[in-house]
Amino acid sequence: MNKFQELINSDKPVLVDFFAEWCGPCKMMAPILKDVKNKLGDAVTIVKVDVDKNPDAARQFNIQGVPTLMVFQNGEVKWRQSGVVQARQLEHVLSSV
Repeated sequence: MNKFQELINSDKPVLVDFFAEWCGPCKMMAPILKDVKNKLGDAVTIVKVDVDKNPDAARQFNIQGVPTLMVFQNGEVKWRQSGVVQARQLEHVLSSV
């Protein structure tokens, strides 16, 4: 978990995708996240966290449903939304933090 804390304390935006292997909508997020990463490149870090393998992280951030996307910058939550989010919206959120 320390590596995760280190990561979200970055001064560049960190998009965290809390997901589960069994979750259909989570699978829909993978190509969207890839698209966002291709467009924004090194300006953003994208991390996927499996809630079944990381229950402490899910508990710490009160993840009730998957997928839940959160944007952190300097350790602060800048944005949070559950469900599938389109690439354009994510790009907008990430470029405005």
